[in-house]
Amino acid sequence: MSPEQNNIQALESAIMEEAAKEARKILAEAQAQADSIRGQAQAQSEAKRETILQQAREEAKATGEHTVATAQLEAQRLKLRRREEALTRVFADAHQQLAPVAQWPDYEQIAHRLVREAVEHLGTDEALVRADEKTQRILSGEVLADLGQELGVRLHTGELLAQSIGVVLETPDYHRRYDNTLETRLGRMKDSLRTPVYHILMGETV
Repeated sequence: MSPEQNNIQALESAIMEEAAKEARKILAEAQAQADSIRGQAQAQSEAKRETILQQAREEAKATGEHTVATAQLEAQRLKLRRREEALTRVFADAHQQLAPVAQWPDYEQIAHRLVREAVEHLGTDEALVRADEKTQRILSGEVLADLGQELGVRLHTGELLAQSIGVVLETPDYHRRYDNTLETRLGRMKDSLRTPVYHILMGETV
């Protein structure tokens, strides 16, 4: 082999070795880059996974809290509905028991008091006294005259009340009236009695 061929072979060997070194370097860099990309992808995947899990936890918590809140609200509505139903029954029973009041021994005093209260609320110097048949018999013209003198007002017998028990006072021009029948009084008391009646129904001390 001539010196020139030896030089060419040596040069080829050197070039091949350098090429191999460069190839290994490129391969190593490529591997490192691939590892980096894979690591980043894994980190992103883990982060995304954790984000999804956290969102799921938050949604589950929110859903659970909403479910609890909805159940509590529904329970409260049911409680209030049953309370109103119980109160309605109580006042319905009370309303049915009004009729016998006119038969009480002291109903005459009750009728007088109904007139006095109505006069105070109406605030007039003359009024017509409407009453149910039993009450009107008690509140005769003479009784109304005595009550009127006591209260400083002129009282006259008005028309009969067809259904209610008690009295309704009206001004002679019918512009003002005050309903003091037992039924209306019960209705006016309903709101103030609501809480104590409910406590009694629940077995609590008023």
